[in-house]
Amino acid sequence: MKKVHLLVFKAFLKPFIVTFFIVMFILLMLFLFKYIDDLIGKGFEWYVILELLMYASATNVAMALPLAILLSSIMTFGSLGENYELVAIKSAGISLQKAMMPLIIGVSMLSVAAFLFSDYMLPVANLKMGSLLYDVRNQKAAFLIKEGIFNNSIPGYSIRVKKKDPDQTLHDVLIYERNTTSGNVNVLMAKEGQMFITDDNQLLVLKLKNGKRYEETPGSTGTYNPRQRLMRTEFKETEQKFDLSGFQLKRTDEELFKSNYAMLNLRQLNFYRDSFELKADSNLRSTYRDLTLLARTYRTDSLSPKGPVKIIEKYKDVLEIVPKNKRIQSVQTAKDQIRSIKDVLSRKELFIDDNNLRMRGFSIELNRKFTLAFSCLVLFFIGAPLGAIIRKGGLGLPVVVSVLFFLLYHIISTIGEKSVKEGTLSPFIGMWIAIFTLTPLGIFLTYKATVDSALFDLDFYKRWFKRLFAKNLENRF
Repeated sequence: MKKVHLLVFKAFLKPFIVTFFIVMFILLMLFLFKYIDDLIGKGFEWYVILELLMYASATNVAMALPLAILLSSIMTFGSLGENYELVAIKSAGISLQKAMMPLIIGVSMLSVAAFLFSDYMLPVANLKMGSLLYDVRNQKAAFLIKEGIFNNSIPGYSIRVKKKDPDQTLHDVLIYERNTTSGNVNVLMAKEGQMFITDDNQLLVLKLKNGKRYEETPGSTGTYNPRQRLMRTEFKETEQKFDLSGFQLKRTDEELFKSNYAMLNLRQLNFYRDSFELKADSNLRSTYRDLTLLARTYRTDSLSPKGPVKIIEKYKDVLEIVPKNKRIQSVQTAKDQIRSIKDVLSRKELFIDDNNLRMRGFSIELNRKFTLAFSCLVLFFIGAPLGAIIRKGGLGLPVVVSVLFFLLYHIISTIGEKSVKEGTLSPFIGMWIAIFTLTPLGIFLTYKATVDSALFDLDFYKRWFKRLFAKNLENRF
């Protein structure tokens, strides 16, 4: 038994590691394709992009781990069945469940590790990636001067060069400077210049040679008039400095993102959900109190009878209990009271809808931490017997089958989560519906693999259809 267990465990370990990192790489490439426009051309340091990819990899574990377990389990038992090793194991009197036992224990440990990861490490990774991605997407593009194109990146300036040499020598430089306070435009032209950035990356320095500066000065009234002056200054060499601090990556305080659902652990999610439930109860009590106060105010109004309003059967209309000279005023007062009640209820309804939406969000993330662990077990009990039935190893058919089953799981879970967000399903049912749907399938496949069912044997179905066709012919003739 120990040799069999060691054989099965070794056969599973290598495909699991390989498929896990392959899936992680594919998901990471999808992340890069999604945010490639936010990363290119902004002059980030290499370690900033590496840090972002590291956090993105951590957040992809929740999707990569179940898929890797499903694919590797199909490949493992498919390879064992294809090489008749599974037949030899069964012929030795070892059932499929006993052969799967080391992997069941191993996958169970992985499920526990996945739960601990989702509770302790994943919220931190989501927080780090969310804050860094926010800063990256809001970062200005790097300051670049291209030949023959005006660069307007620096506020108040527009810079154009006719030619730029590889050594950062500029030719025919034209700089427009607009004074936002006076509304005037200053123009600087130079035949040649040298561009460099200071060591602290805070300033861009242009050392210009052989040029002219044109500067407008406003008249006495501050607007354009015949007394407005134009000054022209010639220079052999001057220095122009531009502030580049706005192009540096500025990190936002991570505390601003900590209230997001995906950035909370189990204890924090329970705390926030209970807090919002208390707010909901407090809102209902305040609504009842406000409506009671409005009703009491109406009953004690001078236009209404003293004491409680009682509709007596002899009156056909409630207005009959009000004096005729005050009926119009009573109706208007009643309308005002109804309008006040509607305003109160509409405000309370908006609060309730928002509060329920927040509570559903906390419940979704709370259940997600458990569904990740259980999905590993369910997909293993689908993949292992499925591989034993189809008896195909490698990356061909197992990849196709595993992707189809994982898509089925992902689609069902996505639909359930969306239904929870819309309020049509409870958080427990919506988040666990994929587990509840696929668990009977795993039990069914495990049973079929145990009894050596020809569930995916094409020859079996061909023979069955031939017998059925021959039987129909005999019945006809």
